[in-house]
Amino acid sequence: MKEKLQRFGGAMFTPVLLFAFSGIMVAFALMFNNTAIVGSIAAEGTLWHAFWTIIENGAWTVFRQMEIMFVIGIALGLAKKANARAVMEAVVTYLTFNYFLSSILELFGTRFGVDFTQEVGGTSGLKMIAGIKTLDTGVLGAIAIASVVVFLHNRYFDKKLPEWLGIFQGSSFVVIVGFFTMLPLSLLTASVWPAVQTSIASTQVLMINSGPFGVWLYTFLERILIPTGLHHFIYTPFMFGPAIVEGGIVTSFIENIPLLASTDASLVEVFPQGAFALHGNSKLFAAPGIALAFYFTAKKENRKKVAALVIPATLTAVLAGITEPLEFTFLFVAPVLFLVHALLAATMSTVMYSFGVVGDMGGGLIEIASKNWIPLFSNHAGTYIAQIIIGLAFTGIYFMVFRYLIVKFDYMTPGRSEVEGAKLYGKADYREKQANGKKKTATDRYADQALAFIDALGGADNIDTVNNCATRLRVKVIDAGKVKDDSAFNAGGAMGIVRSKNAFQVIVGLSVPQVREAVEIQIGK
Repeated sequence: MKEKLQRFGGAMFTPVLLFAFSGIMVAFALMFNNTAIVGSIAAEGTLWHAFWTIIENGAWTVFRQMEIMFVIGIALGLAKKANARAVMEAVVTYLTFNYFLSSILELFGTRFGVDFTQEVGGTSGLKMIAGIKTLDTGVLGAIAIASVVVFLHNRYFDKKLPEWLGIFQGSSFVVIVGFFTMLPLSLLTASVWPAVQTSIASTQVLMINSGPFGVWLYTFLERILIPTGLHHFIYTPFMFGPAIVEGGIVTSFIENIPLLASTDASLVEVFPQGAFALHGNSKLFAAPGIALAFYFTAKKENRKKVAALVIPATLTAVLAGITEPLEFTFLFVAPVLFLVHALLAATMSTVMYSFGVVGDMGGGLIEIASKNWIPLFSNHAGTYIAQIIIGLAFTGIYFMVFRYLIVKFDYMTPGRSEVEGAKLYGKADYREKQANGKKKTATDRYADQALAFIDALGGADNIDTVNNCATRLRVKVIDAGKVKDDSAFNAGGAMGIVRSKNAFQVIVGLSVPQVREAVEIQIGK
């Protein structure tokens, strides 16, 4: 079950990768079209205003079609075969589900407590999805339907039908089965979801009123679950789903940027939901403190090597908000440090919230600055100055706490091991030698990594399924006994390896999508 949840979390992360750029572009468009920021040049009717309006509408694409994005991501990530066809089946079946649901509500809405004549949005519980007026089940509904379709795909895609029915094999058969499956599911959704919407609304009020403790608990769980890959289940309902605000924090915050930029009221009063999107501060301010602790606790002769290791990882965390390359450098040698990291991250978010800091701060510096600081600084400078001061204070706290614990308990963090720098040679090194010094392309390097990881996993025949999230290659093997020790993965360029029975997570870095594709090509899946 844990392995399946990890794969599921990785699949959910696929569309999430698209939201950062889109959010930044929407934020910039709103900022450049705000007369309070750029002046009369942004007045309605000017060419400047028209240009940025076009940019904004294009940037809203993934947010306005968020459900479709998750349907695609789930099918792409969880299908065991013919992933592209699974995506097509999932999209068609999800649209069928919504057409069924729309018709049911139009004809019998009052019986289910739904007034289908209302305009979409607001408290109506209705939404336009791909041009269909339907019940707003959000990304949760999209994920649920896509998961059903993936189950049908994995089970029926290869089903052999009689020759005279051969035209209905493959994707056609999956869509046929999905068609008849969606009818009762849409009826069930019409019966149950309105009550769920009422419960969600009550939960939102409870979470908003939970104050600092709710913020602390949310942030702690989001960090501490990273090694398991289950942290996606914590932040996704808040950031992209209805757990705290309709449409998710990301979409709602961007929609409210013009209001927030023009008001003198405290951000926490206008957008209290943003208290549950402060976890990016641990990426921005914690990473430098941890990196400095590694550097100054390393042996002097190893500090240049440590700097070469932690500087790129720290920049990735600070700028892009991807912390795993840095966190996995100490997770395996000192798990206690990761617990301390989660505790400090939760405390930092709580302190910031207590000083009125809220917003959409789930990413790194680029995302936080473009969505929060730049468009809102003119009216909320005090809030952001307090945030930066608190963040830098916690950078110092991270450095002192990590340095103390590393020295006190002699944790073998980078640069402290006596055998640091040892290297095992594998297939990738052999191929490089055979190439007689020829310069490799990026594709060659991905192929080399793929070969090294396949060999370390016990060979192509031992690999059952392959998936990935932002930085990890997630593999399920048939026989865990055939998998080699960590040094074999490290020789292929892995930053670490997580083992859980037959489920393995190879920490690759931000190039993991390319490595996964290379693995799939090599094993023929």
